[in-house]
Amino acid sequence: MKKMTAFSLSALLALATLGGATPVLAKDAGDILVRVRGLAVVPDEGGTTDAIGGSASIDNSVVPEIDFTYFFTENIAAELILATTPHDVSVSNTSLGRNVDLGDVWLLPPTLTVQYHFMPKKAFSPYIGAGLNYTFFLNEDKGNDPAVTSVDYEDNFGYALQAGFDYKIDDRWSFNFDVKKLFLETSVTVNNGSINARDVDIDPWIVGIGFGYRF
Repeated sequence: MKKMTAFSLSALLALATLGGATPVLAKDAGDILVRVRGLAVVPDEGGTTDAIGGSASIDNSVVPEIDFTYFFTENIAAELILATTPHDVSVSNTSLGRNVDLGDVWLLPPTLTVQYHFMPKKAFSPYIGAGLNYTFFLNEDKGNDPAVTSVDYEDNFGYALQAGFDYKIDDRWSFNFDVKKLFLETSVTVNNGSINARDVDIDPWIVGIGFGYRF
C-alpha cells in the first residue's frame, strides 16, 4: 500500500504538470461518466472472537468494477460503484492452538459518494468525495475446518472517503485512478452463536484503475 501510494503521488504530480498544456476534459452539468475499473480490495481488519480468542483475518481481492457518475454541476457529482468481491476469512492465534478457517464470503458493497471536481475543464481533473456504503455478505461458505458448522455475517452500513483523478484521452474517453477508504464493521456468528465475533472491523482500502466514457 505504501508503494502504491508513492506511485500515485508521483503520477499526480506528473499529470498536474501536463494538465495545463493539454486539451480540456470538459465535464459539464448533466454529463454521465461511466467507468470500468480493476479494483484491489485490501481489508484493514481487526476483531476477536469471544470463545476461542484470536484475530480475524480477511484476504485481499482483485475484481472488475463498473461505476456511474452524474454531474449536477461541472464541479459537483455523485458516483455509484457496483462490484462483488470474494474473500477468505480465518481466525489466527486462537486458544485452540491453531488457525480456524471460516471459509469464504462474497461482499457486495454498493457505495454512493458525492464528489467535488477541482479542475473540471482541464485534462488532468482531480476530485475528492465522501459518502455512504451498505455491504451485503453473500454466499457464505463455512470452509473445511471440522470445528465450524455454520458462519453468518451481518449486513451493515459504513462510511466512505474518496480521492482520485481523471485524465483526458480524447473528447469522450479518460483514464481514471481512484482510492476509497471504507469504514465498515460486521458481526460474525459461528456455529449458530456458540462462537461470536462482534464489531469486526473490515475497513478496506479500495484502489481502482481503469477508463471512463463520458455521455
